[in-house]
Amino acid sequence: MKILYIHQYFNTPREPGGTRSYWIAQEMIKRGHEVTMITSRYPQKEFKRVEEVDGISVIYLRVNYSNKMGIFKRLVSFTRFMLASTKEAFAQKNTDVVFATSTPLTIGIPAYLLKKFKRIPYIFEVRDLWPEVPIQMGAIKNKLIIGLTRQLERTIYNNAKHIVALSPGMEEGVIQAGIKKEKVSMVPNMAKIDQFYSRPINQEILSRFNLDQEKFRIIYFGALGQANAIDYIVDVADLLKSNSDIEFVFIGRGAMQNYLESEIQNRGLVNVKYLGAFKMDITSELVNASQVSLVTFSDIPILKTNSPNKLFDSLSAGKPIIVNSAGWTKAMVEQYDCGFFVDPKDPKDCATKITDIYREEAKLGMMGENSRNLATSQYDKGILCRELVDIVEANFF
Repeated sequence: MKILYIHQYFNTPREPGGTRSYWIAQEMIKRGHEVTMITSRYPQKEFKRVEEVDGISVIYLRVNYSNKMGIFKRLVSFTRFMLASTKEAFAQKNTDVVFATSTPLTIGIPAYLLKKFKRIPYIFEVRDLWPEVPIQMGAIKNKLIIGLTRQLERTIYNNAKHIVALSPGMEEGVIQAGIKKEKVSMVPNMAKIDQFYSRPINQEILSRFNLDQEKFRIIYFGALGQANAIDYIVDVADLLKSNSDIEFVFIGRGAMQNYLESEIQNRGLVNVKYLGAFKMDITSELVNASQVSLVTFSDIPILKTNSPNKLFDSLSAGKPIIVNSAGWTKAMVEQYDCGFFVDPKDPKDCATKITDIYREEAKLGMMGENSRNLATSQYDKGILCRELVDIVEANFF
C-alpha cells in the first residue's frame, strides 16, 4: 500500500522530541508499504522541502510551532499546517490509505477531505482528547467554538475507518463520543529498549554538564508545557533544597522554560539544574545518570488520560518513576511496583516520599528492574509497532 502519513510534529531519533511516528513508519516500510510523511519544519528556506529520511519520503512544510506560543499563535500554526497539508495531500498520487495522528484535532481535516472527495479511507490516531484537553485547561472558553470543535471531533471519528487511542482513558473518551468499541484500538506510547537502557554512567556526560556522580539525581525530561506541572516540581525541589544529597535535573523545552529558569535563580535552588533540550542519545545518557524519573501533570481530570513518552522511556531505562496523575499511570506503577504515586495537590507529599526512599538502594533497584521488565515484555516499540501496523493492514487487506 501507499500510505500517506500526516503528523505536524514528526521527529527522527536524531532530533529532540517524540519519535513514535518514525518507528511506526519504519515498521510500515519493513512490511513492504510505501510511506510519505507530511509534516512541518521551521526554519527552512523553502516553504516546501522533500527529503528521503531512512526510507520515508518526508514533505517538510515551513510552518512554525513552539510549545512557548500563546493560544492565538498556536491556532494560527494549526490552521496554516492544516491548509498546507491538505493541499499537499490532494497532490499525492495513488494514495491507498491516510494515517493521520493528532494533536491538534485539525490534523483530521485533510484526511476527512480526502475521504469525501477522493474516497481515500483513513485511520485517525488520538494522542490527546481534543478538544477536551484545551477546554479543561481553559484555552477554549467560547461556547460556540466549544460546540464547533466537538462537532469536528465527532465528524473526524465517525468518518475514520478505524481509530487508535494512546491510553485506556483516551479509548474510553473516543467511545463516549459515540464511537463503537470495535472501531477503536488502544496502542500506547512505546518503550525504546535499544535507546534507553541501564549501563555504566558516562563520565564525559557528567563532566560536560557539571553533574556530581554522588548526588541522588531526579530527572524530568520532555515538554516543559503548561500541562506538565513544572511549578509543582519546583515547589518539591524548594522543600528539599537543604538536603545536599538530592538534585533535580530538567531537560526539554516549552512554555514553562522561562518560569523554571527564573525560579531557580529567585529561590536560590542550587539543587536544580536546567540543562536544555537534546536529541535522543544525549537524553538517554542523562536519564541513565539519574536515579529516579519524574512524570508529572497538572491536576486537571482530562490529563489523567495522558500517555507520555517520558514514562515509557523511563521504564526502558530501568528507572523508578514518580507519577502524580491519578489515572492509568498511577495504576501501572502501583500494579507493577515500578515507582510510586504522589499527591498532585501537595508538594510536601512528594518531598516526604523522596526523603523516605532515596537511601533505600535495594528497593529502588527492585523498582528499576520491574520498570525494565515491563518495558521489554509489554511496551517495547518492536511489539507495539507490529501491533499497530497489524491494525492498519487488518482494515485494508
